[in-house]
Amino acid sequence: MSGHTVKQLARMSGVSVRTLHHYDEVGLLKPAYVGENGYRYYGREEMLRLQQVLFHRELGFSLEEIAHVLAAKDFERVAALTAHRAKLEAETRRYRQLVRTIDKTLAALAGDAKMEEKAMYRGFDPEKQAGYERELREKFGPEMQGHIDHAKAGMSAWKQADFDASQAEADAIEAGMAQALVDGLRVDCAAVTALMRRQHAWVVKSWNRPAPAVAFSGLGQMYVDDPRFRERYDRRQDGLAEYMAAGMRSFADRELG
Repeated sequence: MSGHTVKQLARMSGVSVRTLHHYDEVGLLKPAYVGENGYRYYGREEMLRLQQVLFHRELGFSLEEIAHVLAAKDFERVAALTAHRAKLEAETRRYRQLVRTIDKTLAALAGDAKMEEKAMYRGFDPEKQAGYERELREKFGPEMQGHIDHAKAGMSAWKQADFDASQAEADAIEAGMAQALVDGLRVDCAAVTALMRRQHAWVVKSWNRPAPAVAFSGLGQMYVDDPRFRERYDRRQDGLAEYMAAGMRSFADRELG
């Protein structure tokens, strides 16, 4: 029998080995067979199923929703691909609008043109933002809306430079943690603690409120539990989601408890 090993499939698809193992554990993507050597092997059918998983992930489906869709008796791959194409075309048009919004904003900032205030927000998806907020309310209760509104109020005065600086800091922290993971550093060492101190400060600024031990460590656990966060972090470095969660939990216990 022939097939691709989990490492080969990971290289081809860009999905981490850890994520493929997770998909197997939850029954979303089983290998075609497991060899006598214990290796998982994937054939064409499994590769096409993984493609469907990735398309649905791109469109915002949770792993549970994807499993339900793929298990439906009336699931038909050609029809699904046709539907994916239509949705992606709509997204492509929206992204083109976002690019135009960026270009107009850059021109306005350079003084080459004037820009209407409402034009700053063309192309953004209010339904997607509303969906994120709805998930938070469902998970943490109706009082979460107050926290969301408070965070929005804090960011209302931010300028573009503030958003850029926040994104740059988050990226720098993640890069530092990824390197610490590769170097095998303990989560309670001085270098990781310094990164977690920056992470805590970043969260406090983003939330526009304090982030006590329970909330901070809970956020770290969400990086592991939520497939979207887990995949994003693990795409950067295999195992980074769990390492971030462990670092935040350790920092919370030692410095916020």
